[in-house]
Amino acid sequence: MKNNHFFFLGSFAILAFSACNKTDYLDVNAGDRPPLSANIRFVNARIPATGIQFWTFTQKVTTDAVLPGAASPYVPTTFGNVQINFTEGSGTAYKASRQFGSSAVYSATGGPNGPITGYYHTVFAASTKANTGKDTLILFYDDLSAPPPGKAKFRFVHLAQGIGGVNVKLKQNNVESSLFTAIPYGSAGGSNLQGSAYESAPFTNLNAGTVSLVVSAGENAAPIVIDQQRLTNINLEAGKIYTVFIRADSKGVVSAGILSTGGL
Repeated sequence: MKNNHFFFLGSFAILAFSACNKTDYLDVNAGDRPPLSANIRFVNARIPATGIQFWTFTQKVTTDAVLPGAASPYVPTTFGNVQINFTEGSGTAYKASRQFGSSAVYSATGGPNGPITGYYHTVFAASTKANTGKDTLILFYDDLSAPPPGKAKFRFVHLAQGIGGVNVKLKQNNVESSLFTAIPYGSAGGSNLQGSAYESAPFTNLNAGTVSLVVSAGENAAPIVIDQQRLTNINLEAGKIYTVFIRADSKGVVSAGILSTGGL
């Protein structure tokens, strides 16, 4: 009987300890945990001078209109299968919408691999490949890890409507070298956004310092004239991450935008 008494006391203590642990585990205040979200920077690569606002489904996620050639900060957004839209000026009608994460292949309206929780992304609003009067949205994954010492990370995105695949040469310290070849519209150098397999738009590590870019629409083609020579004498700072993109208007005038951010 004595043994049974101690057995019951021991069992009660174990149950009480287990119950206490279970209560502590379940008593976590979910409100103290940060919500799961993807981080997206939105870029206006369109030609019209009006600023635009970006939305996920029906929720506006940019606080200020993004001007042409500019980008929003990275903002926490919905992840997974996500519809991204943008409106122009004070208008409420969507100028373009695209569903990411809804398809096995890329199409005019959708594509695979939507925004991923905890990751960083860039979404461009740009003219479609064949028509400056129509718009599309293109998503890239961003690797914001810091570049090696003395280096800057660099990415080149081709969004110039009406121009075929482009080659990019790099001039640095009076030396010219091939950087990217045959980048199709809607892609970054070294990536593929047109096929069934999605590859993140990779960054290339370049020596920090002053560089110039020469862009041509073919191996032996003459360089494309970029407005105001924005691609000449670009200062790449060590430790920073750069994305350069080109766009074109209906007359074939090509312009460029340069975005930079620090590494994580």
